[in-house]
Amino acid sequence: MKTIPHWINGSPIEGSSTHTQPVFNPATGEQQSHVVLGSAADVDTAVEAASAAFESWSESSLSRRVQVMFAFRQLLLDNEEELGRIISAEHGKTVEDARGEITRGREVVEFACGLGDVLKGSYSDQVSRGVDVHNFRQPLGVVAGITPFNFPAMVPLWMHPVAIATGNTFVLKPSERDPSAANFVGELYRKAGLPDGVFNVVHGGKDAVDALLGHPGIEAVSFVGSTPIAKYVHQTATAAGKRVQALGGAKNHAVVLPDADLEFAAGHITAGAYGSAGERCMAVSVAVAVGEAADALVEVLERKAREVTVGPGDAPGTDMGPLVTKAAQERVENAVGTAATQGATVVVDGRGLKVDGHENGFFTGPSLLDHVTAEMDAYQQELFGPVLAVVRVGTLDEAIELINANPYGNGTALFTASGEAARRFQRKIKVGMIGVNVPVPVPMSYYSFGGWKDSLIGDSPVHGPEGVRFYTRPKVVTTRWPRPAVQQAAAGFSFPTSS
Repeated sequence: MKTIPHWINGSPIEGSSTHTQPVFNPATGEQQSHVVLGSAADVDTAVEAASAAFESWSESSLSRRVQVMFAFRQLLLDNEEELGRIISAEHGKTVEDARGEITRGREVVEFACGLGDVLKGSYSDQVSRGVDVHNFRQPLGVVAGITPFNFPAMVPLWMHPVAIATGNTFVLKPSERDPSAANFVGELYRKAGLPDGVFNVVHGGKDAVDALLGHPGIEAVSFVGSTPIAKYVHQTATAAGKRVQALGGAKNHAVVLPDADLEFAAGHITAGAYGSAGERCMAVSVAVAVGEAADALVEVLERKAREVTVGPGDAPGTDMGPLVTKAAQERVENAVGTAATQGATVVVDGRGLKVDGHENGFFTGPSLLDHVTAEMDAYQQELFGPVLAVVRVGTLDEAIELINANPYGNGTALFTASGEAARRFQRKIKVGMIGVNVPVPVPMSYYSFGGWKDSLIGDSPVHGPEGVRFYTRPKVVTTRWPRPAVQQAAAGFSFPTSS
C-alpha cells in the first residue's frame, strides 16, 4: 500500500518514525494509503534544513522571490485539476469544490507576487539637523504552519506564500487525514525554482505538533483548527517565546429579513450550509429567520435541501460529497437525533443516506432543523457537518443580540434589501467577517482573514497585510553623515531631541 512520506529539503523522506496512520477514501470507506507520523527527530530534521536554507533565501533579492512566486502561481493553475482530484480523493469534497479552494489559495500567491509594494518602507528627511530616519521590515527565520483537514490546499496557501515571499523558510504540518496535497505543493515549489529547504512538510499528530510548538529554532507558528486546540497552540507557543496566529472554530449565522428575496437567500444559504458537507469554518450553520420571513424561508430551504445531489466527489453532477471520516458521520447524525430529542423540528433528515455503489462511504444527507433555540446542542456546538439550524426571532435587533451572545465570531451574513438595516447590522455585530447578501464572506487575499471572540485566539489574522506584518519585524534606522570639514554640534549628555 502507498506510503505518504514527509517532504524535507526538496525531496520525499520517510523519516525516523515507523508509526503510520491510515488514509481513507471517504466515498468508499476504504483505506487507500497510509501516512508516516513524524517524531520530534523528524521535526528537528525539517527545522535544520529550513534554518540552513534561511541563510541564503533571506538574502535573496525581492525580485528573485517574486519570480519564484510567479512560477509557482502558474504551476498551481496548470495543475489545478490534478490537485483537485488529490484533495477530493482524501477529503471527499467534490473536485469542483476542491478547485475552488485552490483558486482562493492561489489568490494569496498573487498577493505575494506584489509584495514589492507592500514591503516598501518609509523615509523621513531632516528630522533633526543633518539627521534622517527610515524603516524597513526583515523576515523572522523559520516559521511553521499547522493546518486542518477541511482545506488541505487553501489554508496552507494562506500562510506559506506570504511567509516565503517575505524571506522566511517554512515547515508545514498538515492534517494526517488528507496529507497528499501538501507533498504535491512541495513538488510544485521545487519545479518553480524554490531552493531546497525553504518549504518542508512534516506529517504527524500531536507529537509533531508539540515538537513544532516548543522547538527553539522556530520563530512563529500559524494555526487553523478548533478553538480548544487553538487555545492550546497559542498558550504553548507563546510560552516558548514565539509569535502565534491561532484561528479557532465558528458558528456562522445568516440573518434573513422579511424584505429579502427569499429564493435568492435560501439558495445561497443552502449552498453555504451544505457545500463541502458543511466542513468549512465559514459554513452557514444557523439561519436566523426574522419575523414573518420564517415560515416562507423554511419552506424554500426544505425544497432546496431536498434538491442537493449527494455522491462521490469525482462524480459529475455531485453537489455534496461524504464526510471525511466514519467518526464524523456518526457524530453529525447523532447530533440530528439529539436536536429532535431536545425539541427541534427535523424538517429534512439526512441520516442513514446510502449512495448506490458506495454503500460503505461516509455519507450523510443534508439535514434541516427548525425551531432551534440557543439552549440546544445543535445551536451551541460546532457540528462541522451538513446540518442547518433555523432560529426564529422577532426583529433585527434580536438577531444581532443572539449573534453577539454567541461565543464565536468568525463570519456572519445578512440578507436584506435595506441599506439602513445592512449598515446597522455591520456596525453593531461583534463578528470579524460580514457578508451583506453574501453567505460566505471570505475576504480577498489583499484583506486579512480572521474572526473575533473564540474564533481568533490572540490578535493576528492570516494573509493580506496582517500576514506580512506577522512574518516580518520592523527596523527603524536613524542616520547622520557629518561633514568632516564643517564644525559639528558637540555631543551632549542629555536625552537627544530634534532641533
